[in-house]
Amino acid sequence: MISMSPRRLVSLLLFMTLLTAGGALAQDKGSVNPKPLPPLANPNDPSIGAKELFARKLLPSKGPAHVIGSYTKGCIGGAERMPLNGDDWQVMRLSRNRNFGHPAMIALIKRLAARAHKDAGWPGILVGDIAQPRGGPALSGHASHQIGLDADIWLTPMPDHRLSREEREEMSAVMMVRQDRLDIDPKVFTPSHVLVLRDAAQEPAVQRIFVNAAIKKALCREAKADRSWLSKIRPWWGHDYHFHIRMRCPPGAGECEGQPSQSEDEGCKDADLAYWFSDAVLHPKPPPEPPKPKPPMTLAQMPAACKAVLHAADAK
Repeated sequence: MISMSPRRLVSLLLFMTLLTAGGALAQDKGSVNPKPLPPLANPNDPSIGAKELFARKLLPSKGPAHVIGSYTKGCIGGAERMPLNGDDWQVMRLSRNRNFGHPAMIALIKRLAARAHKDAGWPGILVGDIAQPRGGPALSGHASHQIGLDADIWLTPMPDHRLSREEREEMSAVMMVRQDRLDIDPKVFTPSHVLVLRDAAQEPAVQRIFVNAAIKKALCREAKADRSWLSKIRPWWGHDYHFHIRMRCPPGAGECEGQPSQSEDEGCKDADLAYWFSDAVLHPKPPPEPPKPKPPMTLAQMPAACKAVLHAADAK
């Protein structure tokens, strides 16, 4: 079992809370008739959280796609909207307006949908959050998804009909993890899930895929033949209902701040997974005093070029 200082454990618990909040988004219902956010009394107030500013932008900025900053502190100009429907995909939770991303991410999702249908007999994928029209921090749920290179894909297969607006907002994703959180639920997690995740991980532009540790454990057990793709599958909190695709910075995107490359090891040894199934992680004890929430990130704390993206003209 991994030991850690009390201070680090408190920080970890707060971080887990934020991450699991994001993981619950597939379960959070949307609204069929969302109300627009009210205008800000003083949008130029430097203390206003950047999330309030970016959430009020309903369209991407005009111009070519360009990524600025990191997955957790950045924005995207010239984002592309993911079409709501395709032969083998449908977009969920339309009221969030988070189906925008870098064109390479939109193309990857479409490609994955077609490949999963061919390889796994998957009826189609349900697309969760990608990013807001101009990226940036969201009002709820995610710390990442800020530069159009992250995407959530539900682990629930697409139903056999065109979903209504009500279904897209109110349908819940299926829990894939057993109640004791030590393994997947074999009643719902199938060999087809393994093939869909393999197809996603085999995309060259994908750097990481985040899943619940029980799902990683199952993939390690079930993967056959070429297992090299397993190195991209990473255990992370809050991914019981969906998997999270993270792409590398696109070629030539000089303002994009990517992550270091991870080990090419499968990550399937007992020692690799032991931490995630330790009592401290499965049953974390709350700190004696709740940690104080941090003030929201302001526009001034983001990359300077994000101000221009925020104030740019709308794309047509």
